[in-house]
Amino acid sequence: MNVTGNMNTANKVRIYGTLGPSCVDEQTLQAMIRQGMSGVRLNLSHTMLEDASELVKAYHRACKACGVEAELLIDMQGPELRIGALEMPLKLGNGELVSENELALPAEAISALDALPLGAELLMDDGKLLLIMEKPRRFRVIRGGILESRKSVALVGAAINTPAMTEADRRNIERAREFGVTGVMQPFVRGKDDLLTVRSVLNAAGCENVRLLAKIENAQGMAALGEIIPYCDEIVIARGDLGNSMELWELPSAQKRIAEVCRRGGRDFMVVTQMLDSMMHRAVPTRAEVSDIFNAVLDGASSVMVTGETASGEYPVRSIRYLAKTAFEAEKFLLENSANS
Repeated sequence: MNVTGNMNTANKVRIYGTLGPSCVDEQTLQAMIRQGMSGVRLNLSHTMLEDASELVKAYHRACKACGVEAELLIDMQGPELRIGALEMPLKLGNGELVSENELALPAEAISALDALPLGAELLMDDGKLLLIMEKPRRFRVIRGGILESRKSVALVGAAINTPAMTEADRRNIERAREFGVTGVMQPFVRGKDDLLTVRSVLNAAGCENVRLLAKIENAQGMAALGEIIPYCDEIVIARGDLGNSMELWELPSAQKRIAEVCRRGGRDFMVVTQMLDSMMHRAVPTRAEVSDIFNAVLDGASSVMVTGETASGEYPVRSIRYLAKTAFEAEKFLLENSANS
């Protein structure tokens, strides 16, 4: 299959990839744009904007070569909890008992432990690792693996009050105009105050026209959706951490509820996470994945995004092709059915 030719670029649904090692060269980025990519996301959870300057410059050059306007979203650190620095990656075997110190839990998580009952769940690295608090501040590994520095931490059932923005977030926004940032993705939005804080910092940095995207990643964000919608430009249904906050089989209905609220509120929304996860290592997606993309567009998604598929996967150009082609097919289906109704 040829994956380098131009596709129909009339899509209304925006198609986003994520920058990373798999698409560092300008030629790959050009190929992704020609397959229908509308813009890119840069994940700043582990790095600073200035550290990605060469990658951002390559993206801007690729956009210029393709004759398209660059759209660059930066994904902030926000209030998400992360473990500290480990001397080396920690191997957690199923059944092991480990302490808070071994896990390098952040101070905010440690202070919340005393309020949690024994049996409380600790999720790490976007839910890949699962531990249970078996004794006070000691955890039994249920779903093990390799834990690396700065991975995410979620204490199920804990309400942890952390600032909406980190100092790194503020420094990145100060340089947003310099790097051509067009949108800011705020993680774990808990209410309008989080967005007002970010918007204030954007305005102070001369970024009044930068779009603000609110990521809904837990029950607190879902409950506050009505008050969040007027203060953002787009809602992001971030299914990774959202899926960690509930039983996984409850996630599809949560996605449907968020989409419905956004439609009623006249707010654009994006669907993201594992849309083409199999394409990290496979040249062709699963039937379930393309159906997922198709149905997201039918539900009214204004944007769809892939993350690791283009950042570190083996098939970044093909991933964009399948994402864009499937979204376009869904749009065509909607037009045909509206014409027939």
